[in-house]
Amino acid sequence: MNALVDLKSTCEDFAVEFEVLPSVDFTKNMDERQKRIIEGMASIDEQLAENQKVLDQFNAEIDKLTNNGDGIDYMAAVSSGVLAGIIDMLFVEDFSIEKANEWGNEKTDNFVVKIAQKQGYQGDDLAGAVKFLEDKFPLAADKATNDFGGGLQHHLRDFSHHPTPVGLFFSLMTQFTGKVYGTDVAGVFKIVTLKESDFVLLGKNFPEKITFGVVNWFFHIVSDIAGSSSSILNGKVGTGLPGPLVSLLKEISALPIFKNMNEKGYKEFSVWISKLFNGTLLGKRDENGKLNPIKFDLRTELGVAQQLGKQAIPVIINECIVRGFYFIRRFFMEMSSNHVKKIEDLKNINWESTLPVKNRTIIRMLTIATGTMTAIDLADAAIESMVKSGGVGPAFASNMLVKVNFIGVGRFAIAVGSDVKMGVKRSRLRNQRIVAMNEHIFLMNGKTFYKQAEMWITAEDAGEIINEAYEMMETTGKIYAKAYSDMKYDLKQIGVYSKKIEQNNAGLLDEINDIFRWG
Repeated sequence: MNALVDLKSTCEDFAVEFEVLPSVDFTKNMDERQKRIIEGMASIDEQLAENQKVLDQFNAEIDKLTNNGDGIDYMAAVSSGVLAGIIDMLFVEDFSIEKANEWGNEKTDNFVVKIAQKQGYQGDDLAGAVKFLEDKFPLAADKATNDFGGGLQHHLRDFSHHPTPVGLFFSLMTQFTGKVYGTDVAGVFKIVTLKESDFVLLGKNFPEKITFGVVNWFFHIVSDIAGSSSSILNGKVGTGLPGPLVSLLKEISALPIFKNMNEKGYKEFSVWISKLFNGTLLGKRDENGKLNPIKFDLRTELGVAQQLGKQAIPVIINECIVRGFYFIRRFFMEMSSNHVKKIEDLKNINWESTLPVKNRTIIRMLTIATGTMTAIDLADAAIESMVKSGGVGPAFASNMLVKVNFIGVGRFAIAVGSDVKMGVKRSRLRNQRIVAMNEHIFLMNGKTFYKQAEMWITAEDAGEIINEAYEMMETTGKIYAKAYSDMKYDLKQIGVYSKKIEQNNAGLLDEINDIFRWG
């Protein structure tokens, strides 16, 4: 064991050497100050460990929110956008409300007939199918048809005729309250109480009310999609039902926040929705000035959804190419960095880094790809519109709108929004990480102070031990010096008394010499 202090002292030609050795167990003589220091350092170590976990989480999240793309990634994104733009130009048709309406009419007519046949209808004509469903599944709210604008308007103004969760809710409300809810001609919320003679269409108990409010409502809504049976027999398209979009707009228009009135005292927003539903807003006039209405009802909304679905094809292709490229490239990069040479080595791959989701690099690539596709789409739409309208004239904007891929524009807007959002979040997390790093530095400083305090306490204790050692050496030196002096005096006295010893005890000195010589 190494000595803490190694000292030598000499007194009157007598040398004394001392070693101060450390104690094996320091805790036996540990005082309260040292205990508090150890406890404080343990607490700081725990806080440092927790703070390090927070820093690791910040670093991982910030890495995901950091764009690590390079030139190859951007080149692939641009190429994918160009390819998607070409597909959009060659294979996606111009947007047309007329085609959407025609497609929606055909699909809904077939749907109504099939539903009626499944409920027991034996024929195959639309008018008969509608009549069958109307008779088999009557709706209590139909008794208030005149209160909500008659056959042309009550499907829009009566909320229980909306094919949405809100419509279902008001259908059940009618069953339990005996009242019909909607708006009046001015667009103000209106409640109509049913007559007692109409209560036959209300359930007599809870199960019947649920059945009438849900089952009857659904099948009656199906019959109203294609219009009334009488209008179909007369060769008319029929009123139909408002789609989810128009229904939502009509329900919102009844809120008190919409207060703007026209000169007739009607809500302007409500009037605009009525014109959209009735077909006068989107209708076109022929050579004679006659208006040919284009109704924006449920049938048209279904047709619009079908056309938007076609527009989504190049957008989906673009998305798949970019995400697929990202995955394949990162997969081979992981294989190269981890020296994967056999199947068993695949377990060493960090699969999370290969996933083309939830990181800013893939979002930036999608932003570039969708932006490239949108730019090509808008350029193509502008060129064709200029050719068709003979320049930038009044018809240019309308011709261009029908050629724009709205799904692509929307996807580009979402990508840009996600990119910006990630940038903002990254900036916020970096600020929070700085706070956590400052706290880490503060804790490290605290640990340093504890170490310094421990050092000074140890130094103080060592100083006391050294002082005690010096005092002990001084005392011990004096004792040994006195003993040496006494021994020296005694030896001299032996020489003085040796003659008297020989006189009084002849031969004793020789015997003593013999003893020292031999033994």
